[in-house]
Amino acid sequence: MKIFEILLISIALAMDAFSVSICKGLTMNYKVKRNSFIIATSFSFFQMLMPLIGYFLGSKLNNNFISFNHIIAFILLSIIGINMIKEAYHDEEVNNGLSIKELLMLSIATSIDAMAIGITFAFFKVNLVVAILMIGIVAFLFSLVGVNIGKIIGDRFEKKAQIFGGIVLILIGFKILLEHF
Repeated sequence: MKIFEILLISIALAMDAFSVSICKGLTMNYKVKRNSFIIATSFSFFQMLMPLIGYFLGSKLNNNFISFNHIIAFILLSIIGINMIKEAYHDEEVNNGLSIKELLMLSIATSIDAMAIGITFAFFKVNLVVAILMIGIVAFLFSLVGVNIGKIIGDRFEKKAQIFGGIVLILIGFKILLEHF
């Protein structure tokens, strides 16, 4: 597999992380630089970890996990999206901090497809180190930019942006679910 093909795969894998980063940025009112770095680092880490796991399990893993990984992503994204919508309707100040639980759920949900890519890497001649580093760097950059785009939009539209972000997360979950049927 050539570098250009790996770059295209990296960009494709980063799209969900980018979209979710925008949604998370919609709700941020403080510590945006710090939080965007944390989100980008977490998403990047999981985008690199999952193909590695997929690569090493590729020959041993049966198709049972692959057949329901989209359901896991759908459930995680839907739970977070519904919570964002509910928080938008509360009159009190929205907790826009980063909980470890939420960050972990988002990181896993946006990187499940990367595990499937790792499984395919096991069947092709791929320089695994180059592929994983490229996937991680692209995911980091896209997530960092996404959070900041979301912050700009969120500042202008406040609660409507938060509701929209929750809906987008749910729709991303549906997209992942429908792609596998």
